Amino acid sequence: MSAVYKDAQEDWLMVCLKYLLFVFNFLFWVGGAAVLGVGVWTLVEKSDYLSLLASSTFAVSAYILILAGSLVVVTGFLGCCAVIREQRSCLSMYFFCLLVIFLIELVAGVLAYVYYQRLSEELKQHLNQTMTDNYAQPGKEAITLAVDRLQQDFKCCGSNTSHDWMVSAYISSKVAEGRLVPDSCCKTVTLYCGKRDHPSNIYKVEGGCITKLEQFLADHLLVIGAVGIGVACLQICGMVFTSCLYKRIKMDPY
Repeated sequence: MSAVYKDAQEDWLMVCLKYLLFVFNFLFWVGGAAVLGVGVWTLVEKSDYLSLLASSTFAVSAYILILAGSLVVVTGFLGCCAVIREQRSCLSMYFFCLLVIFLIELVAGVLAYVYYQRLSEELKQHLNQTMTDNYAQPGKEAITLAVDRLQQDFKCCGSNTSHDWMVSAYISSKVAEGRLVPDSCCKTVTLYCGKRDHPSNIYKVEGGCITKLEQFLADHLLVIGAVGIGVACLQICGMVFTSCLYKRIKMDPY
């Protein structure tokens, strides 16, 4: 009687562990889709701004999330197969994949957090120089487009103030044709609108584009870090369930 009860109890534990792993795999896929989505969205939707940054850490964090999200899709299928087939070799491979993805996402989260801490200083040191030295210069078309989009999207003009443009290579050149600021500073963009820098014509924002871009990037770094670390913590549960199921299968004489 006790042997039958013990077998029934072990069967019940196996079924519970299987269902827990199936539920985890579903959550794992959802989390992986979120990770992949955030990474792709960051690179595709915000790629113009990346050329204005001195460091590639922001882009690297997004690429790492894309890699991790892609691995999640494959690993999710492996997890389902491992649970259905109840093979220790499959469970071992699944556990190893979870561990690798966990480390990858943790690195992405840590990178995002570290970069978040020094974002303000980097922008203050490099954004003004990038804008004034490279705007509308030969071979710097990507930066020019990024600056124009930055000023229109965030309704700002100049890195700190609109007066920053007065010492720029663009305004000092003949190409400017008498403009005081680029046309993208204007509230309503028209050809040569930058010749008039009155507040009624151009954006005058306290703190300039640096403040706007810093807040924008900081918000996105928090999303990258939260998603990366959040899904990484979820995987710890998966590794625990996998280990438990592995032990149960190992103890089963059949």
